Amino acid sequence: MGPVWPVLGLFFLAPFVGEFLLGNIPITGVGLGLLLAPLYGSGAVLVRELGRRAGGWPSMFLLAAAYALIEEGPVDQLIWNHSYAGHDYLTGPSYVPLLGTSVEVVQSILALHTIWSICVPIALVETLSRRGPWLRTRGLVFFGLLFLAGSAFVFFGNYSEEHFLARWWQFAYAGLAIVVLIVFAFRVRVAGERPGAAPSPLLVGFASVVGTSAYWGSVTLIGADWFEWVGVAIWCVVVALGIVLVTRWSRQAGWDQRHRFALAAGAVLTYVWCSFPVKPELGGTEAGDFVFSGIALVLLLWCVVKLRGERVPRTNGAR
Repeated sequence: MGPVWPVLGLFFLAPFVGEFLLGNIPITGVGLGLLLAPLYGSGAVLVRELGRRAGGWPSMFLLAAAYALIEEGPVDQLIWNHSYAGHDYLTGPSYVPLLGTSVEVVQSILALHTIWSICVPIALVETLSRRGPWLRTRGLVFFGLLFLAGSAFVFFGNYSEEHFLARWWQFAYAGLAIVVLIVFAFRVRVAGERPGAAPSPLLVGFASVVGTSAYWGSVTLIGADWFEWVGVAIWCVVVALGIVLVTRWSRQAGWDQRHRFALAAGAVLTYVWCSFPVKPELGGTEAGDFVFSGIALVLLLWCVVKLRGERVPRTNGAR
C-alpha cells in the first residue's frame, strides 16, 4: 500500500489522540476533529517527515515542541487569552505578568502536544509501517500548505468568536522560541552507543505510565490553586528524568521499535484513565470516553500483535 495509509493514519490519529482521547471534545463533536485534522494531522506529518530527514527522534521531539508553541501561541493564542473558550486558564499562582502567560499553562501545552498530539501518534503509526521517509517534495509542500490553511482556519475562527489578539511582543518571544527549537531540531544528532543492554520493553512501558500519570494524572485530579506550583515542579522532574532515561536507554544495545512503542503505549494508557475525570472543554456528553478509550486499546493491541508477528531489527533506538 506504499506510504499512503501511514500518512492518512497519522493525519487522523493526531487529532484523535490530541483532543478526543484526552476527553476535551465529546463524541458529538467528531465533525470538529475533521476540521482540526489539517492543523494537527498536517503538523504531525511534517514533524515526522522533516524529523526523519534530520536527526531522527531527537529532531522529531524538538519539532513537536515547536508545533506545540505554534498551535497554542500564534495560532489559537491560548497561552495569552484569559477567556479562552469561556475559561480562564491563566489566572493563578504561576502567572507571570512580564510574559502575560502562566508557567503551568505553557508546561501543559508542551506536554499535551509534544508528547500526545505528535510523538505518540508517530510512534504508533511507525509501529505499523516502515520507518523511512513517506513523502517526496511535492507531498511535503502539499502538507505544508494544508498546515498553513488549518492554522489560518483556527486563528480566524477563534478571533471571530473571542475577538482576542495578543500583543506584538508576545508573538515576538513565542516566535523566537519556536525558531530556536526548529534550528536545534536540524542540528541535533544521535549520540554514540553506550555500554550495556537496554531494559525490557515492559519496564520501559511501566516507566512511561508512571511518569506520564505522575504529571498529567495529578494536575487532572487536583485543580486547586495551591497545587499549581507543585504541578510545575512535578513537570520539571518528570521531563528531566524522562529525557535522561530515554536518552540513556535508547543508546544501549537492543533498543528497538518495541521500546518506542512501549513509551507511546504508556502515554496512551495515561490518557485513557485520565479522560474520564476530564470534563469536555466544549461541553456535551462524556460517553465518548468509553468509545475513544476502546478504540485506543484496540489500536495498542493491533500494535502488539504486529510486533509479535515480526522480528524487529535492532538499531540505534534514538532514531
